[in-house]
Amino acid sequence: MARFPRPHTPRLLYTLYSNKTTPSHSPTTALLSHNLNLHLRRFSSGNLARAAKEGEEPWWKESMNRLRNIGISAHIDSGKTTLTERVLFYTGRIHEIHEVRGRDGVGAKMDSMDLEREKGITIQSAATYCTWNDYQINIIDTPGHVDFTIEVERALRVLDGAILVLCSVGGVQSQSITVDRQMRRYEVPRVAFINKLDRMGADPWKVLNQARSKLRHHSAAMQVPIGLEEDFKGLIDLVQQKAYFFHGYSGEKVVTEEIPANMEALAAEKRRELIETVSEVDDKLAEAFLNDEPISSTELEEAIRRATVARKFVPVFMGSAFKNKGVQPLLNGVLSYLPCPIEVSNYALDQTNNEEKVTLSGTPNGPLVALAFKLEEGRFGQLTYLRIYEGVIRKGDFIYNINTGKKIKVPRLVRMHSDEMEDIQEAHAGQIVAVFGVECASGDTFTDGSVKYTMTSMNVPEPVMSLAVQPVSKDTGGQFSKALNRFQREDPTFRVGLDAESGQTIISGMGELHLDIYVERIRREYKVDATVGKPRVNFRETVTQRAEFDYLHKKQTGGQGQYGRVCGYIEPLPPGSSTKFEFDNMIVGQAIPSNFIPAIEKGFKEAANSGSLIGHPVEHLRVVLTDGASHAVDSSELAFKLASIYAFRQCYTAAKPVILEPIMSVELKVPTEFQGTVAGDINKRKGVIVGNDQEGDDSVIAANVPLNNMFGYSTALRSMTQGKGEFTMEYKEHSAVSHDVQTQLVNAHKGTKAD
Repeated sequence: MARFPRPHTPRLLYTLYSNKTTPSHSPTTALLSHNLNLHLRRFSSGNLARAAKEGEEPWWKESMNRLRNIGISAHIDSGKTTLTERVLFYTGRIHEIHEVRGRDGVGAKMDSMDLEREKGITIQSAATYCTWNDYQINIIDTPGHVDFTIEVERALRVLDGAILVLCSVGGVQSQSITVDRQMRRYEVPRVAFINKLDRMGADPWKVLNQARSKLRHHSAAMQVPIGLEEDFKGLIDLVQQKAYFFHGYSGEKVVTEEIPANMEALAAEKRRELIETVSEVDDKLAEAFLNDEPISSTELEEAIRRATVARKFVPVFMGSAFKNKGVQPLLNGVLSYLPCPIEVSNYALDQTNNEEKVTLSGTPNGPLVALAFKLEEGRFGQLTYLRIYEGVIRKGDFIYNINTGKKIKVPRLVRMHSDEMEDIQEAHAGQIVAVFGVECASGDTFTDGSVKYTMTSMNVPEPVMSLAVQPVSKDTGGQFSKALNRFQREDPTFRVGLDAESGQTIISGMGELHLDIYVERIRREYKVDATVGKPRVNFRETVTQRAEFDYLHKKQTGGQGQYGRVCGYIEPLPPGSSTKFEFDNMIVGQAIPSNFIPAIEKGFKEAANSGSLIGHPVEHLRVVLTDGASHAVDSSELAFKLASIYAFRQCYTAAKPVILEPIMSVELKVPTEFQGTVAGDINKRKGVIVGNDQEGDDSVIAANVPLNNMFGYSTALRSMTQGKGEFTMEYKEHSAVSHDVQTQLVNAHKGTKAD
């Protein structure tokens, strides 16, 4: 059998296998292709064990080591999409650079929706892949706006590493903190990139200190900038002890020089600081550091990699994506310091063994386990993004959806490059691919049928705002419901409900922008004009004390009647409880036959969906059933369900219910001269100021404000600050409203009912 020389086999195979970039139809190509097929057949899963016995490395080993799955996340306007655009340009995936707010009418590659290009923001996370120094990098560019936080959640859920982009002027902002919290939740190792060093007021050292204090990062600079603002010329690499300058029209030529003489002292000081910081979390480097041994570039690089993969250290890179400086060293940093798929521990839950945690090997040598983390409606039907955690998936294979139990054939397998796709025949563990024509929901797990594993789901925040929408013309009703069904499947934070009283369709989401975008997408993508009601806040109700209930539901209508009696009490759940509703059956004996208990629980749940104060759901509620009575003939599930609903309404007022409203964590950045006016306005909106920092000529005010008082705030802030103020807000918690607000809301609710 023809073989490649051993040293080159894996790399050449990998290049052929992953990129399919051989020149067309030459005799050499035919031979290579033939050898590749032989090699792949030889190392198919059946022969892996034999290969291991022979002491040969499986074909995927080097391929896995040369794979990185990374996400780019940050606060809005930190330059994530601009950075991704440069990465794609330098890796040869695109051949010219376009800006986010493209005056040339093209826009950035990763912002493929018209709405994204018009507004200059990222709405949906976009996936792509590229090759750098023989490594394959899968990249997901995520939105920065808090309203699209689910896009960041699901990207981080499936990635092995991330780049946290920080603005050298804005520093660590509110959304940077949120994104960092999400990275911690999914245990994602990360590198930081301080962007926009070319801007007025750029101060990377201030940002580094903020990352240490606000994000509690154990971090140190990997580079020192040569000049700042308009004098920003290049970077000094503290590991290799070289200076990099970026020449050429788009900074594509990286010139390596010696460190400028006037910066040697600063570079030496910063290198010592880097070694000291890493040695605090890496024993091997600490030993060399304490013994005052000279530390080589290789030793330092290996120590940084160990500490970063273990999530004990965050390397900080610098540059200006817009000015094409610092992107190539950042790419090298991704390869050097972020983990490959087999260095990350992933767990699945075994459904056949009480959801016991199972560690996945992360290699193609095992049963297929893949997670559907994102859905999109494509031109050819539903496009499902999969992260493969173990095994191999091939076009034409049968796969099983463990959540629904359905067996599905894979009709088409593609790799995504923003909105473009490339057909592939197979993909293995560690890769991110998309499949067409597979019906599933976000968060479903697929296997090859040999195991029943499910991956843990992602954190989905609760929607905080609602709008009433209805199509202008009755003829477009079908398209309207089609759009809403699709958006609900795509986005777990977008909910659709029906107002029982008015019969209106209610859409709920993460904020004004989130819902505006969906209404606009209904108009553009489905050609349905919709009228939109005033935004409504998602209030909740809860009880504050225990209240007893004893209700007998008895109805005789000739023939079989209805009879059911329930006794017990309702009470608030303890603070910090993770559940929103608990039902406990504490009946001793058979006062109520056990087959009626589920109907009673269902009745209380249904009643709690609409509190009697303002008709909003009741949360943090515990219902305890202590006694009851039944009739041998007249008792039924319906009778007990109705008894529960009436019992809840009877005792609800006695439990002293209160209304809860969503409180938003608001961060404002305003010129100091307007600080007093803005703070006064926050107080007027019943906000509580929790922090006030000075940043250059600006004041940064942190406050907790009820969402109900934040409508139209962007316009108000602009007029108060001559257009210079900016703010971001995200959901913090639901908290009780004051007595006067509660009275107002209850009276308004009664008024709408009377109408």
